[in-house]
Amino acid sequence: MATEIAPGETKIGWIGLGVMGSSMCGHLIDQGFAATVYTRTKSTADALLAKGANWAESPKAVAEQSDVVFSIVGFPSDVREVMLGAEGALAGSKAGNILVDMTTSEPSLAVEIADAARARRVHSVDAPVSGGDVGAKEARLSIMIGGEQEVVDALQPCWKAMGKTIVYQGGAGAGQHTKMVNQTLIASNMIGVCEALLYAHKAGLDLQTVMQSVASGAAGSWSLSNLGPRIIDNNFDPGFFVEHFIKDMGIALDEAKRLGLCLPGLALSHQLYLALQAQGHGRDGTHALQLALASLAGVDWRNR
Repeated sequence: MATEIAPGETKIGWIGLGVMGSSMCGHLIDQGFAATVYTRTKSTADALLAKGANWAESPKAVAEQSDVVFSIVGFPSDVREVMLGAEGALAGSKAGNILVDMTTSEPSLAVEIADAARARRVHSVDAPVSGGDVGAKEARLSIMIGGEQEVVDALQPCWKAMGKTIVYQGGAGAGQHTKMVNQTLIASNMIGVCEALLYAHKAGLDLQTVMQSVASGAAGSWSLSNLGPRIIDNNFDPGFFVEHFIKDMGIALDEAKRLGLCLPGLALSHQLYLALQAQGHGRDGTHALQLALASLAGVDWRNR
């Protein structure tokens, strides 16, 4: 790959400015990259436009003005639309451009995008992330990357602006498969975090004091340290939406079936989150699982 990617020289595009995308794009702008952005609700782009980003009316228009286009949207259907649709980024790309999808999506779709891009002499990378809203704001994301290694290596200035743990996993789709591993780990862990805090409450313990004892020991986890305090404070604002986590677990279960795997822990978590969504919490953070489990136990968690 001959193109050098560097602030002040490379023009980036960004599609999707949700809980994480706005911060991630903002870091690239702060590093000196000129950016063109698109999102469904234009008002969510106001902060980036104030930083000097340009607005485009479609993903295709973003690509027409960019060398590298990043996307982080909601569901695989959204990825397909913004990447492969008639007004998608591939339609506006020139030979040598790079498309980078950072949505957690289907590995098979990542391969499909890579094949379609290759036919137009465009490069494609799948690079889902972990770390939630806090990781995005603090540029501490874990980025799991699939695609052509030469292209991935050339994108290092961009990865370093957004993340802390940057690992190349293999060819197209490998980043998405790695993210399924990540989500499978989180799924059962969140049950443990919520059940443990529910137990502590019912036993009459002070939850803050319990956290001091358990968070730094063998039972510690990112979810416990970062989401446990939010659960205790009844702050269920989304760092990552319940409905998006349900989507991710569904993808992982479908992939597990294709691979001939039985993953009962993941399946249980998926069912519990479906119940949480049915109770009206699809747009809350994943740690709102506490509310569903407390309800099963007859505990009014918010008014405990």
